[in-house]
Amino acid sequence: MNAIGFVELSSIAKGMEVADHMLKTANVQLMFSTATCPGKYITLIYGDVGSVENSIRAGKDLGKEFIIDDLMIPNVDEQLFPAITGSTNIDKIGAIGVIESLAMASLIVAADTCVKSSGVQLVELRLGSGIGGKSYVVMTGDISEVNASMEAGVASIKETGNIVYYSIIPSPHKSFKSMML
Repeated sequence: MNAIGFVELSSIAKGMEVADHMLKTANVQLMFSTATCPGKYITLIYGDVGSVENSIRAGKDLGKEFIIDDLMIPNVDEQLFPAITGSTNIDKIGAIGVIESLAMASLIVAADTCVKSSGVQLVELRLGSGIGGKSYVVMTGDISEVNASMEAGVASIKETGNIVYYSIIPSPHKSFKSMML
C-alpha cells in the first residue's frame, strides 16, 4: 500500500457505478466510497502504484463528463489514512495549522505535502461530508514545523485556485487542545 487514488463525481448513481468498476479493474483496496455534499460521490482507493493508476484510469474512462476531480499519489505518507478515517492517535497538541479548500483532491495533495515537508502530525483530514463540499486538514507540531508545513501545503493548493483560508494557532488554549485529542 504505497499509493492512493481518488475520484470525485457530480452524480451519485454514476459514482457508485464507477467505484464498482474501479475495484473490478485492478487489484486495489477500498478506503471509502460515499455520497458527499452537495450531491457528489467520492471514492478513495489504495494499493501499489500500477494498480492504483489502472483503477483511476478505468474510473475516469467510465465516469467521463461526471468526473469533477481525481488524483493519484504514489508513495503517499502513511499519516493520511488515519487522518481521513478519524483514527489518529495523538498524545500532545502543539501549534495547530488548518488549511481549508473548496476541492477535496487538492486538499489531499496539500495534506500529503504538509507531512512530507516537516515533522507535523495530522490530526484530521475532513473531505466534504457535512461541510458543503469543502475540505480541511488539521495538523499539529512545534511552531516551526507547522509554519514550514503550512507554507508547502498552501502553495500546493494556491496553484489550483481552491484555497478558502488557512490559519496557524501558535499556542492554542488548553480547552481547545483537549477537544482535539
